[in-house]
Amino acid sequence: MKVLQKTQTIVRYQNDNSKVCYGMVEGDEILQLSSEFSDIVNNELKYDGIRLKISDVKVLAPVAPSKVINFGWTYAEHARETGGKANLKEPFMFLKPASSLIPNEGDIILPSSDLTKQVEMEGEVALIIGKRGKNIKEEEALDYVFGCTIFNDVTARDLTKTDPQFTRGKGFDTFGPLGPWIVTGLDPTHLRIVTTLNGKIVQDGNTNQMSLSIPFLISWVSQIMTLEPGDVLATGSPSGSCPMKAGDVVTVEVENIGKLCNYVLTTEEGAEFGR
Repeated sequence: MKVLQKTQTIVRYQNDNSKVCYGMVEGDEILQLSSEFSDIVNNELKYDGIRLKISDVKVLAPVAPSKVINFGWTYAEHARETGGKANLKEPFMFLKPASSLIPNEGDIILPSSDLTKQVEMEGEVALIIGKRGKNIKEEEALDYVFGCTIFNDVTARDLTKTDPQFTRGKGFDTFGPLGPWIVTGLDPTHLRIVTTLNGKIVQDGNTNQMSLSIPFLISWVSQIMTLEPGDVLATGSPSGSCPMKAGDVVTVEVENIGKLCNYVLTTEEGAEFGR
């Protein structure tokens, strides 16, 4: 079996046999790997000889994490626009359940209006952890990052403004679009993020604008909880978050990674289509 060199882009998907696989993206094709995620993060990439069109597979969220860690108010202007605290000395952290995750081109299902009346998007860079870490030194923190992907921290803004903590407003099913794939070898501290709503730019920022550095965030959270391979660390959103409604298309684009595109449906539409 041929062992590949280090890859740039890793995608997780279901093939025509409904088997969940990882593959290496080359243009509009996937080189299917027989490697498990634990092998991939150790650069043990084994190509099984199958080549597929991306359009012929069902792309999934790029990982199945043990936890989805989110950092809020890491951009001062976003903190101000949402009633948060700008330029924090320590991170504001919350978790999302794995049940919130959906892939690229998945549907964001709006909860019924008796639960929330204001659902907004937040385009972000997400880090995928590549090795187990506890009490990580800040100067070594980026060594624990396997790669980067894109996250949309969908938020029921009316609930986060009233609840003492963010679990309800952040934790609805489908409130965690993630993908479309993982790109290795990037510097996450200098990536442009552009979010569009129905083709109109609503967010345009860069991770170099964060008030707390990414190595600091990794080190800080590792003192609280052990980071495991595949864990997702969403690094926060630049300013421009705004409401979404049924029928909208929201796209988050991060340079050198790609685009994460999702469609907004009502609860009734989601039920109708079996979602």
